[in-house]
Amino acid sequence: MKVKVDYDLCESNAVCMGILPEVFEVRDDDNLYILQEEPPEELRPKLDEAVRMCPKQALSLED
Repeated sequence: MKVKVDYDLCESNAVCMGILPEVFEVRDDDNLYILQEEPPEELRPKLDEAVRMCPKQALSLED
């Protein structure tokens, strides 16, 4: 699975980072960074939550 971000929609509000900091990081430059583009399958429940909770629906998962 691969994590996708629509940076045109993303506001870097860090909701995803709060759910899964080992995959998402908002740095001092106020941009979202993906730390693991292809995270392990055991993170899928938390990834699904991060996708669902994104206020701008900027995140998606690709199998």
